[in-house]
Amino acid sequence: MNAHSSSAEVSREGAPGRVVLLTTSHRVAPGLLSWPAWQALRTADRVLCADGAHPQLPYLREAGIRVQEASPAAEDLVAACAGGRTVVVVATGEGEPALTDGLARLAGSGRVAMPELELLPASYDLPGARLLDLVQVMDRIRAECPWSSRQTHRGLAKYAVEEAYELVEAIEDGDRDELREELGDVLLQVVFHARIAEEDEESPFSVDDVAATIVTKLVHRHPHVFGDATATTPEEVKEHWLRTKAAEKQRESVTDGIPLHQPGLALAAKLSSRVRTAGLQVPLPASEGIGYELLALAARAESEGLDPEAALRAAARAYRDAIRATEGVADRGRGD
Repeated sequence: MNAHSSSAEVSREGAPGRVVLLTTSHRVAPGLLSWPAWQALRTADRVLCADGAHPQLPYLREAGIRVQEASPAAEDLVAACAGGRTVVVVATGEGEPALTDGLARLAGSGRVAMPELELLPASYDLPGARLLDLVQVMDRIRAECPWSSRQTHRGLAKYAVEEAYELVEAIEDGDRDELREELGDVLLQVVFHARIAEEDEESPFSVDDVAATIVTKLVHRHPHVFGDATATTPEEVKEHWLRTKAAEKQRESVTDGIPLHQPGLALAAKLSSRVRTAGLQVPLPASEGIGYELLALAARAESEGLDPEAALRAAARAYRDAIRATEGVADRGRGD
């Protein structure tokens, strides 16, 4: 051994080494790691993982990475790095809190020469990846919760209506926190119904089928985005939408597809909108009674570009505030 190599060995023996905590996302297919992660794994002196069933291990071993199943204490890990060695710890789903806490205590003591500590994310979530968590949570709830496991589409229908109204309320109130929460509640209804649909013996479908259906519909109805059509104004976009929708549904009447169980003012406005869009001349029923008066008001609101339901809710809230002011009751904000 020459003097240069001997000096290098002495320098290496005195170096504190390096600990790399490698984190991965379970929402990304195993084996799809970043290039820095593969470099760290290939050049490490040791690679450790406390979870022998970690989904990354088969792919690491297939790539020639020797992984030891071990869960060292902080002191042991520091000792393993002595002499300038690099130890990569493939973190479990919990993120190795005991190990990181132990390393922090050692570093804070000031009595130990600590190795270089590096947190290296090996894979990142794509936008929408947390939806996979929701699907997994819903699967478990459906299987293990005594209430959720007995629910049916019909039994849950009322909750879909309630959550939709709470979402509308959050939008009209301008409450961002409530908006985020209520969007989640509406999303839960979709995932819950899709989970129930998987169990149907005759025509099952999953949340993936639901997503695929709406993706196909959106692409088909936006030829100006995904095809060769051109649309430069909202009116042209609406024209494309109505044309493709009519071709898809092959409806006999402009009233086909309108849900008759929606609130009365919204139903009246929707009918009026369909008539106006189709260019039909259909006079309102000439009859007396409050229902016909409300129908005329709803049609008038729609023709003026107003939502009669929203207008009535705003007026009703003003009336509620006046009632509470008369009672001397403080404003409580949003309801439950």
